[in-house]
Amino acid sequence: MKRLLLCVAFLAWVFVGATHRANAAVLYTVTDLGTLGGTYSIAFGINESGQVVGQAHTSGNSATHAFLYSGSGPMQDLGGTLGLALGINDSGQVVGNLNTSDGDTHAFLYSGGGAMQDIGTLGGTYSVARGINNNGQVVGYAATSSGDHRAFLYSDSGPMQDLGSLGGAESMALAINNSGQIVGQAFTTGDMHSHAFLKSGTGPMQDLGTLGGTESVAYSINDSGQVVGYGSTSGGSHAFLYSGTGPMQDLGTLGGLNAHAYGINDNGQIVGDATTSGEAEHAFLRSGSGPMQDLNDLIDPASGWTLETARGINDKGQIVGYGTNPSGQPHGFLLTPVPEPSTLIVWSLLGALCISFAWWRRKRLG
Repeated sequence: MKRLLLCVAFLAWVFVGATHRANAAVLYTVTDLGTLGGTYSIAFGINESGQVVGQAHTSGNSATHAFLYSGSGPMQDLGGTLGLALGINDSGQVVGNLNTSDGDTHAFLYSGGGAMQDIGTLGGTYSVARGINNNGQVVGYAATSSGDHRAFLYSDSGPMQDLGSLGGAESMALAINNSGQIVGQAFTTGDMHSHAFLKSGTGPMQDLGTLGGTESVAYSINDSGQVVGYGSTSGGSHAFLYSGTGPMQDLGTLGGLNAHAYGINDNGQIVGDATTSGEAEHAFLRSGSGPMQDLNDLIDPASGWTLETARGINDKGQIVGYGTNPSGQPHGFLLTPVPEPSTLIVWSLLGALCISFAWWRRKRLG
């Protein structure tokens, strides 16, 4: 009888919990990533282990440094005057840019336990590393000796490789997947407009077109080759999804004029920012074929946060970005999914089995 009562109590607890979760809008917990002593931070990238990279102010807001956050404790200061960490792979290698001793801005690669490695330029004085895949291939853009900015690919096997353009003078590589497919933005012939591109292997850049306007940019690509970014329309700029065939798919906005998609995971979940009907900028999530969801509707309304942009998402559904925290300061955030009602239903079924077993045992023993 005692076991039966315990099982009943357990099932009641699970049912109440499931009902509460089903009626609540909270689907993510918010972690404030803090700063490096100042008042500002922003998170740009996250890997499958939940390690986060970005940029933060140091004490007194005297400088901005690249940071690495590994899930416990404070941020790790990676250093670098005006340092900015933009990408991280599953081995914990970090890329971004920093100011050199002579005042130039160069791309860096950080592999842990040592100093940042300056990976140079394409002959000029400027470079930025934007993404790195699990094979250690780095992409970004760098100045040539003529001063033009060109997309590059870098690996340990040699110097930066100029990836060309779509016929114009300049280009930028912004992300690379584990198959080596690269996306970004490049000027077309005549240098009047820049379009999103996809480059696969040794072939030329593929122009992904626009959403009816004159400009577009591709920000992220997953291992299935799905590409997200944003393009100009007749009335603003909208987030897009390109899935390998056909034209870009317009993902719309949150009711306003503009939206920008910055990240996509291997489950096809997309994050970015979009304007609301009141023209406030809010972070969004899009899952499957559904509409954009305002991430501010998916956290505890009593948290005090306003999530303004989401810049990256891993396959576990963890999201990073930037928002205003309860103290009114602009801080980087980490969103972590919490168990949904479907998970608790499983526990409810286990509770039912527990009751059934207790009843059967009681009957068997007379």
